[in-house]
Amino acid sequence: MGNSSPDHEGSVRNVITPDDKNWTWVLERACPDCGFAAGTFDVANTGAVVRDLAARWTAVLDRADVSQRPNATTWSPLEYGCHVRDVFRIFDRRLAMMIEQVDPQFDNWDQDKTAIDDDYAGQPSSVVASELSGAAEILADRFDSVQADQWQRRGFRSDGSVFTVRTIAQYLLHDPVHHLWDVGAPVPKY
Repeated sequence: MGNSSPDHEGSVRNVITPDDKNWTWVLERACPDCGFAAGTFDVANTGAVVRDLAARWTAVLDRADVSQRPNATTWSPLEYGCHVRDVFRIFDRRLAMMIEQVDPQFDNWDQDKTAIDDDYAGQPSSVVASELSGAAEILADRFDSVQADQWQRRGFRSDGSVFTVRTIAQYLLHDPVHHLWDVGAPVPKY
């Protein structure tokens, strides 16, 4: 650790150690932390679950302590909420590409750089809640529109990982569920 940067108020805040894990393993087994079993999730329910997760995250973003980090190396609920909002946006673009293109390759997304560049810690929680809900509704509608023959369409992450529309739905859902666990919110069983 030891890295630090000024936050939006000019004080020094420790930088979170970047997460460079390949989380695709969640498609093969249940997460030992949050318990979500992505690989067995029924993707026909993706739109409804995205909407439910948005409501849960809106409640998290309404907490009085939303901007407080539990320690110097862990994001605050606000920072996690910003991340979840951006996950919904990124995955909506990726899903659109998979439906509209043949075997698209996704641009790399550096979530840690985005958190710093977009000042996650300094964003108003009410704005983040509204944006998260809007992004979730757009993503949920897109998943609701997936036709039976489109669930097997493929897309490729920049590291070579291959997803189908089905597996990208499952992979996506682990993220906001897991981050509910990270912020101590009730974790739904889907």
